[in-house]
Amino acid sequence: MNLQSGTDITPALRIIPRDQHIISRKNISNAALRVLYRLNEAGYTAYLVGGAVRDLLLGLHPKDFDIATSATPDEVKRLFRNCRLIGRRFRLAHVVFGPEIIEVATFRGLGEEGGEGDRHIVDGRIVRDNIWGTIEEDAIRRDFRVNAMYYDISDFSVRDYVGGMQDLQDRVLRLIGDPVTRYREDPVRMLRAARLAAKLDMRIDAAAMAPFESLGPLLAEAAPARLFDESLKMFLGGQGLKSFRMLEHSGLLKFLFPVTARALARGDDALRSLVGQGLANTDARIAEDKSVTPAFLFAVLLWGEVRDVAQHWMARGQDGSEAWARAAAQVVAEQCQRVAIPRRFTLTMEEIWSLQPRFEQIQRKRVFRLMTHPRFRAAFDFLLLRADESPAIRELGLWWAHAQQLPQDVLSAALPVGGGSAVSDHAALPVAARPSRPRRRRRKPGDKSGSA
Repeated sequence: MNLQSGTDITPALRIIPRDQHIISRKNISNAALRVLYRLNEAGYTAYLVGGAVRDLLLGLHPKDFDIATSATPDEVKRLFRNCRLIGRRFRLAHVVFGPEIIEVATFRGLGEEGGEGDRHIVDGRIVRDNIWGTIEEDAIRRDFRVNAMYYDISDFSVRDYVGGMQDLQDRVLRLIGDPVTRYREDPVRMLRAARLAAKLDMRIDAAAMAPFESLGPLLAEAAPARLFDESLKMFLGGQGLKSFRMLEHSGLLKFLFPVTARALARGDDALRSLVGQGLANTDARIAEDKSVTPAFLFAVLLWGEVRDVAQHWMARGQDGSEAWARAAAQVVAEQCQRVAIPRRFTLTMEEIWSLQPRFEQIQRKRVFRLMTHPRFRAAFDFLLLRADESPAIRELGLWWAHAQQLPQDVLSAALPVGGGSAVSDHAALPVAARPSRPRRRRRKPGDKSGSA
């Protein structure tokens, strides 16, 4: 097929019956089952499709359950009062069940631009595509073979048109069609390849990875807001460190986070350690179902460049606080041209960065003022990540960790009112005192107190 490559793909249906796969309805969202059954009862064909089928076949728990159907969006809306139609580029139906949304897409067709339907292509990139077709056409319109399998609720079988089941067994990601054409249609598919390979512990097929270097610059044409969403999926999905390493291995990091790639290219081992540990800590928090914030993650990724730019301006005589503010603004502005990080996150990032030099100011008022700052905890965690930068930074982190364990009056008494603020001038802190145990009074000979 390949909409413009001239390379035809002939789908070859393979039906995997229920006794040859592990998908069970008990692992499928009740909301998705209701939509599937309602569409089938109304005379339409409808299947669970894409990542949900792929993940269920791998024994994973899908985050979303998408459905492909022969019903048009308007027909879906007539069946479900809790449905809303969205999208211009791809017209979709969202069936809403409280906090859960079931995305329902009509089978995509292969009609050419200018024919029946609504498709618009600019320089090989699909900017609008609402041409309906058959399930066979829909299958070969999908991106990766592992994402082109359909679960049939009528007989509980899996329908595989392009060899997706074989790819799951081989643990490899292969594109459907010509890679160059498919990436030109949607450059973000390159990032999806890296993300899925990390998530599923698969390798990217050599043919699918080969165009990354030449077509990577096309990511600059993708909407920065879309790349922000893709970055969150990549780094806040529980496999952030693996995704980052896959981006580096595949050569895509410099196209998505040019600031980070440039800083790492200087060979700073401490920076690489900070980035790796920051991503690993985020993965661990997600695994423990703890809260995470994109602001801390992006602060980690951009730190190397911000630090170096701030040092550059201070070396030219600029005041420290002004240098840090200027560096943060400069680096954030450059990165946001590629990935649109919302202002609510960049403000937090800038605070985390600007607080780092304040940890070296060990005077009484400054210490207590810093401890009451709303971003103190995030900035302190960031300081701990910087431990490999130098022995002094490691010592500084230990000092602040100890300081937080002391009673306020004990800490205040140990701190100088003024004086130097160099790392070597850190005040020695007392060991936190243990609460004293009451002494037992020794009984004198002949003392009958307490006896019956």
